[in-house]
Amino acid sequence: MKLRSILFILILMFILVTTALFPIPVMAAPAIISVTPNLIVNDIVNEITVHGTGFEVGTIASVGGTAITTTVDTAEILRAIVPPGFAAGIYSLEVTNPDLSTASLPAGLTVVAPTPIPPPTNTPPPTNTPPPTSTPEPFSRPQIKIETYSINVESVRYGQDFYLNMNLDNAGGSTAYGIQVTFTSVDLVMLLNGGLVVTAPLGVAGKASFSQKMTAQAPLTGVSRVSVEMNVSYYDNKGTPFSDKFLLVFPVAAANIWVAPAATTTPTGVYRPQLVVMSYLTDAEPLQPGVQFTLSMTVQNVGNVAAKGVTMIIGGGSASGSGSGTPQAGISGGSGEFSNFAPVGSSNIQSLGDLQPGAILTAVQRLVVNVSTNPGAYPMKVTFSYVDTHGNVVNDDQVITLMVYNIPIIDVSFYQPVGTWMVGQPNLLPLQVVSLGKRTVVLGKMTVESSSGTVENGEGLVGSLDPGGYYTLDAMLNPDTPGPLDLTITIDYTDDFNQARTVIQTMSLEVTDMPSEPTPDMTGQDGAPVVSNAPETFWQKIWRFILGIFGLDSGTTTITAPSIEQPTLIPIDPGGGGGGKG
Repeated sequence: MKLRSILFILILMFILVTTALFPIPVMAAPAIISVTPNLIVNDIVNEITVHGTGFEVGTIASVGGTAITTTVDTAEILRAIVPPGFAAGIYSLEVTNPDLSTASLPAGLTVVAPTPIPPPTNTPPPTNTPPPTSTPEPFSRPQIKIETYSINVESVRYGQDFYLNMNLDNAGGSTAYGIQVTFTSVDLVMLLNGGLVVTAPLGVAGKASFSQKMTAQAPLTGVSRVSVEMNVSYYDNKGTPFSDKFLLVFPVAAANIWVAPAATTTPTGVYRPQLVVMSYLTDAEPLQPGVQFTLSMTVQNVGNVAAKGVTMIIGGGSASGSGSGTPQAGISGGSGEFSNFAPVGSSNIQSLGDLQPGAILTAVQRLVVNVSTNPGAYPMKVTFSYVDTHGNVVNDDQVITLMVYNIPIIDVSFYQPVGTWMVGQPNLLPLQVVSLGKRTVVLGKMTVESSSGTVENGEGLVGSLDPGGYYTLDAMLNPDTPGPLDLTITIDYTDDFNQARTVIQTMSLEVTDMPSEPTPDMTGQDGAPVVSNAPETFWQKIWRFILGIFGLDSGTTTITAPSIEQPTLIPIDPGGGGGGKG
């Protein structure tokens, strides 16, 4: 029993340590934005595409609580197969990630039954007609053709209405349903019904007859005939659509219009001003939600007379007057479009003064991008109101386009403190990318490069980051020279207009040289070189301890090389004493 308790405690400690060292990653909760298509027919197999965020490999989609076959393309797109047999109705769509986090889109999918096709009419055969043989007809589709057509007048005349009488026949082998006939013409105008005629189903026997009222829309001079294009659309009993096109030609009565000769007048030139925005730019690039910017426009008078009292209205507007004063007396600029861009620091109306023919001026307006504006291209209307040479108030409307981007706002830093960087010693680079924006961004490949040294594991795919989300990359750096070292972090992504962009951030580090080993002192106390230090025995240590107690020298014994004294040279007297006998 005691052994089992100890074993249980050991297993529990192992699980706790493993969980602390290897935490289970937490997946982002999924979200559904839209479903395409959101209306399907329940008698066939349908493939739907779900757009959203946070989809993982293994995500399962469900329709009304019933799981369906699902394929995850990306973290934002998955495809699902809806089999036939679902009852007609409105269903909620759900997705479930492998970590059991779910997202739902109420009333996201509508299932309808197929439209019933009316059965073909059974026309009884004549009594004297032999019964049909069992051989199937080789041509079973319906085929509409023109049996006859005519107009109720001898020829078409300008100012005279007439009727087209049409007889259609079915030359095919099955009934034609939903027959729609449309007429279009450059020279004629369709009356009463706008040129659309709908007839009953037409079987293989019988005719479809109808009339269309028309008239000439202009004098028909210099032509002998006019044409009308007739388009016929229909479908068979299986719902297969068909269409046919016919060209009808009508004779035209000669227009005997006598015009008395008159003296031709010399055309006179048109004298009026015309203001055009030749170019424009912003001081903030790119534009993002919440950014204030200055819009500068180059305006030129391309007309041949001066424009007096020019007023610029951002967002669109108008000016009115009696013709004797300046347009400022009746300017209306409050009805413009300001949901995406709004004026800042001044109103949307500015007075630009007079502009002579061919003259150019620069108009400036301070604006702000609304924080709720989504990325996209937004047209902006600009109105120039002025007075011409006759005192008439003229409003020239221009349209420019401003593009708003959702540029990722990210920060790259170390997610834990780093130690001292030394030459030749590999060090960990605990990098972290944090999204500081208010919208979800999708980032591409992250690359780490060094100005000196080598970087290992310096690439990674960031992916989708929610506001406040982060991505970590553990790279290894091996510096090769001391001094300042620059790390360049490059992150690729695609902007809202499918253009490749990069985010580049630089981090500076200081690398020190590897410390050298200290050189031992090889000289003794008297300056003599040390030959060796013999290893000290236990009794020698005891002896030094006793000497220390009595205040004697207890230092270690150092064997030094004995100094070699130079020999002393004794001078020898070269002379000698002589002796002898006298």
